[in-house]
Amino acid sequence: MQQPPLRSSPILLILVRGCDNLETYQIAIPLGEAMDRKLAAILAADVVGYSTLMEQDEQGTFERLRAGRKELFEPEIARHHGRIFKLMGDGLLAEFSSVVDAVECAVALQRRLPERNASCPEDERINVRIGVNLGEVIVEGDDFFGEGVNIAARLEQMAEPGGVYVSGKVAKEVEKKLSFSFESMGECHLKNMDEPVPVFRIKLLGAPKVRTHRRRGKSYRLWAAALSAALIAAAGGAGLYFDLFATPASRGVPSIAVLAFDNISDDPNLGYFSDGVSEDIIAGLARSPDLSVIARNSSFTYKGKPTDVRQIGKDLNVSYVLEGSVRKEADRVRIVAQLINTRTGVHVWAERFDQSGNNPMALQDAVTEKIVGALASETGQIKRS
Repeated sequence: MQQPPLRSSPILLILVRGCDNLETYQIAIPLGEAMDRKLAAILAADVVGYSTLMEQDEQGTFERLRAGRKELFEPEIARHHGRIFKLMGDGLLAEFSSVVDAVECAVALQRRLPERNASCPEDERINVRIGVNLGEVIVEGDDFFGEGVNIAARLEQMAEPGGVYVSGKVAKEVEKKLSFSFESMGECHLKNMDEPVPVFRIKLLGAPKVRTHRRRGKSYRLWAAALSAALIAAAGGAGLYFDLFATPASRGVPSIAVLAFDNISDDPNLGYFSDGVSEDIIAGLARSPDLSVIARNSSFTYKGKPTDVRQIGKDLNVSYVLEGSVRKEADRVRIVAQLINTRTGVHVWAERFDQSGNNPMALQDAVTEKIVGALASETGQIKRS
């Protein structure tokens, strides 16, 4: 007979000697399955004043929270390679394999929420607090437990509405990788924690820190100047100057790449419509003398591929990336557009455009005009950034 496989779980062996003889018996007692553990960045978020909002308008609050989760939190977390593993009535927990992604996601969420709240009455606005921690967690199926999760939840409870608090481990990991500023809140005694935890608050307002780069040697500068002069001469004195790294001709002109908008409708045949919207936006932005716009053939190479806008910024050498989605139901079209700074990966503008009608071209033109105006007009977002 084939022997049964050995158990992988720990076993306690007890030796028992019989009373009436000298025989010894061995008793095996399983101690339970071994726990799986992993290192993860945990983001905890909850709604401020949830109970009051529910008392005032239970149905309306529930619908606004669900819409906010579906339209903002879930896409933003997925965009930063995270995963929601637990939903509560007033909040959620998400895990990220990268602590940089977790922090960038938290900041992006807090910066985009005011845009959603702008059109809501004061008593209907949804504000959240966010905490981020890096630590070891216990894995059980699709769920996580342990101190790594608990600290993130305690940090979220400490944060002010609209704020992001992170642990010292998080701040240490990302401070040299991101341009956000951190304010030390000291070592705090968190509930049910024996040891104090260093806590930092992310400064969401104001300009990000500018990281200094090592200055290149004099010989390099002379070499670069000589090569630049040679290139200008080679251009035949036409007055054209191209930087070695293909930056726009005028360093004061912002550059942008418009990615193919995603078709998230049930009908896959509507891909032509989303592509048409993207192409029209490219054409509209290209008419602005104050913008350098990457050609469609270059920006559409990322269509259908998982992308990191920071890498796209390096590949195409652009300051901004515009991405978005198109959803169509009956004669109603909803387009969501998002402008992202490729250096930081942070959303600097986002808007939702709704349009109704039976003429696809008219819908496309109307929405494109709104997006181009919002970005490239004299009061547009790019000029204000």
